[in-house]
Amino acid sequence: MKRILVLIIVAGFLQGCILNQVTGRKQLSLIQESELQLMATSQYRTFLDENKVLDPRVSDDAAMVTRVGMRISNAITKYYTQQGKQSVIDGYAWEFNTIDSKEANAWCMPGGKVVVYRGLLPITQNETALAIVVGHEIAHAISKHGSERMSQGMVQQLGGVALEVALSQKPQQTQNLFMQAYGIGSTVGAVLPWSRQQETEADHYGLIFAAMAGYNPQEAIPFWQRMSDAGGANPPEFLSTHPSDETRIKNLKKIMPEALKYYKKGN
Repeated sequence: MKRILVLIIVAGFLQGCILNQVTGRKQLSLIQESELQLMATSQYRTFLDENKVLDPRVSDDAAMVTRVGMRISNAITKYYTQQGKQSVIDGYAWEFNTIDSKEANAWCMPGGKVVVYRGLLPITQNETALAIVVGHEIAHAISKHGSERMSQGMVQQLGGVALEVALSQKPQQTQNLFMQAYGIGSTVGAVLPWSRQQETEADHYGLIFAAMAGYNPQEAIPFWQRMSDAGGANPPEFLSTHPSDETRIKNLKKIMPEALKYYKKGN
């Protein structure tokens, strides 16, 4: 019986692997993107209600986050429309909000629901570095890394049941899994780190997205060095899911020539 259960889970795992249009690799996906976007909309509203959101009309920091976000999202929309891959961002209704928190963090939920914590801005130091972070987080979302992580969690923790079943039978555990999958872990305990492969992909496409929006991708090198230096004994929450090390810097330097092809000053 145990063996049969294992075979069923493995079969479901294999059937759930799909080809990702952004990264070009196969990844586990047991949840429809439309389902995740509905869940994201609900969780995003709850998060905003429970935190102090800065008004971009009166806060320069929030205005900068909104400006960066819109430039990058517009560039992404244009790029995938021209490539005939509009389905990459189907259902996306972009939102960019800044939270008045000392925490150094940022994330993007499915459907383009982005949050930047004010505590990250002393490390980014400038608009271009902020664009590097926002591009990186959006790259995680449209590469469906969170969906991949949540699917893996549902296999490991919930036996690979459908999302609707998981929500009805174990709603809190499923919601916690969702929050962890997208790096929103301060409210639910331990946060799982992104895999090295996912990080490399987010760095790669995030640089391209920022460059397409007219931001110099070369700012990524000093930013990640500052982020690494900010670690110390109590690293920012951002580093618990986004490890910064010498390997990342080396990879960024390898990616840079490609990203620079998309960079045009004054975009």
